Amino acid sequence: MRKALICLVAAAVSFLALSCGRGKSPGSGQPAIALVLKTLNNPFFIDMQKGAEDAAGRLGVHLIVQAAEREVDVEKQMQIIENLIQSKVAALCITPSGSKEVVPAIVKANRAGIPVVIVDTRVDGDTLTNAGGRVAGFIGSDNFDGGKLAGEYIVKKLGGKAKVAILEGIPGHETGESRLKGFYQAIAGSPGIEIVSSQTANWERDQGYNVFQNVLQSHPEVQALFACSDLMALGAVEAIAAAGKTGKITVVGFDAFSEAREAVRKGLMDATVAQSPFDMGKLAVENASRVLKGEPIQEDTSIKIKLITKDNVDEP
Repeated sequence: MRKALICLVAAAVSFLALSCGRGKSPGSGQPAIALVLKTLNNPFFIDMQKGAEDAAGRLGVHLIVQAAEREVDVEKQMQIIENLIQSKVAALCITPSGSKEVVPAIVKANRAGIPVVIVDTRVDGDTLTNAGGRVAGFIGSDNFDGGKLAGEYIVKKLGGKAKVAILEGIPGHETGESRLKGFYQAIAGSPGIEIVSSQTANWERDQGYNVFQNVLQSHPEVQALFACSDLMALGAVEAIAAAGKTGKITVVGFDAFSEAREAVRKGLMDATVAQSPFDMGKLAVENASRVLKGEPIQEDTSIKIKLITKDNVDEP
């Protein structure tokens, strides 16, 4: 209780200080740029924060990083964004937990004169247009192409014939949906690939374990898994080990953070798709800083992707 009270007081002090400074960091006069992540319980977003901090240090801006505890907590993320708007930060960099749900918050930022840079997950274009909202730019990977890489790998490794399971992300989430579409396009020409199960595990490791444990019980014949994130893939790896099937099921994840790479190195996972979240965070802050200076930025910045396997896992 005492810890919670201290956190609330600290948040209130920060809120008041920023409000008085109108987008400036108290004391330093640096512009305050906020990075709102989906969560800080995922190594992907921890790496993104490190990239943002690197850019902020070089550019002399005050970086505020906030996130909900869980990626599925869309309402909490919206509350965080609205609080930052009220505190008059100079700019917002957002990784939306909901591609449509984030739009009202973007519109509020627009009305407050706060530029918004979107990172990793695209905002739903039609919803944004209909609401009269706008963003300064987007920075992220091509999730569709990443899903294609994963699908092509499974098709090739298993000779175009296999019973495959999928662990999806949050339903309706643009990032996961794009990865799924890319994956399905890659396997479309291989009628021997049969999807025996496709279920959400909400980007979470424990759900990846529980859902895939159930899949193994319902479909013991499953030969491959595509998980739309490495956290879910690593949970599935634990379920595979508990079932005594390590090495018998091809596992492909997405994100390529350090633990997933180690799993590939050890043969516990076969592949994962790398995205470079550090670069996303760095470019987000750099672009927000440019916008504040009145400088032009690219409306759409693509971060390269790469399939990581045992053959190249030690490459930079």
